[in-house]
Amino acid sequence: MEKEKKVLFSGMQATGNLTLGNYLGALKNWVTLSDEYECYYSVVDMHSITVRQDPAVLRKRARALLTLYIAAGIDPEKNCIYYQSHVSGHAELAWILNCFTYMGELNRMTQFKDKASKHADNINAGLFTYPVLMAADILLYQADVVPVGIDQMQHLELTRDIAQRFNAIYGDVFTVPEAYIGKVGAKIMSLQDPTRKMSKSDENPNASIYLMDDPDTIRRKCKRAVTDSEAQILYRPEQPGVKNLLDIYCACTNKTPEEAVREFDGCGYGQLKEAVGEAVVGVLSPLQQRVRELEKDKAYIDGVIKMNAEKAAYTANKTLRKVQKKVGFPERIR
Repeated sequence: MEKEKKVLFSGMQATGNLTLGNYLGALKNWVTLSDEYECYYSVVDMHSITVRQDPAVLRKRARALLTLYIAAGIDPEKNCIYYQSHVSGHAELAWILNCFTYMGELNRMTQFKDKASKHADNINAGLFTYPVLMAADILLYQADVVPVGIDQMQHLELTRDIAQRFNAIYGDVFTVPEAYIGKVGAKIMSLQDPTRKMSKSDENPNASIYLMDDPDTIRRKCKRAVTDSEAQILYRPEQPGVKNLLDIYCACTNKTPEEAVREFDGCGYGQLKEAVGEAVVGVLSPLQQRVRELEKDKAYIDGVIKMNAEKAAYTANKTLRKVQKKVGFPERIR
């Protein structure tokens, strides 16, 4: 029997605080995908511990992230929203896939080199095999599509290689996933360095707008955004700071860049920054209000966590049992 909907998998790490870029570039679009796909949205807390974490902070941030998923409009009845660490199949499948992944492939992963350079005192095996766990995340749910940015494309290619290698040996076990090509979310850049993406790990507090920033903080950060000395509001690569502000404004107001440029014709950068600040506040205030409502309803969030973990585990175990049988593990006696 064919799947009614194709399966989509995605996840975010429970480290740092989500930014406006995370929301406009990914989370906002996730909401609409459940109409077309069967969606699994994971809080990938197992990936988080490749870098040392404060346990209490990690737990708090994991719950906050799951709550944000729901507050953003992702329906936990239609989508599976769960903690990666609550489904043991992720770790079990990752071990098996480690045995079908070559050292040379992992050595080529640019993200490992980048993270190793930033955490030279903690270059652990998990950091090295991180892409195999990511492959397990995806293949466990037989995902057809995975929304990925440029920085994750290399990992998805490795996932495809592992799946095809396993299938070549044992038959048609894994769905070979494709990159999700759909409505692309806005690519939001740093307010202080518009040549780089807005990041939740940026050391400059003025570079990123966080989803739970209060209105005054949002307005202040927008006012401090880097522009240029050209004193004209045009949407072009030569003015990356202005272009980024227009991108943010358009993503928050659903206007086109052409409409925005016309709207700000004859205006100064101060007026643009003020309008962007108000547009961001208008988008984030209802989200923040919903987060606060959900945080008060502990029983509801606990219920979502339990129900969705069971749903995810049920699907994951179907794949895992099949894989275990294929590689020759003894059958479990029930």
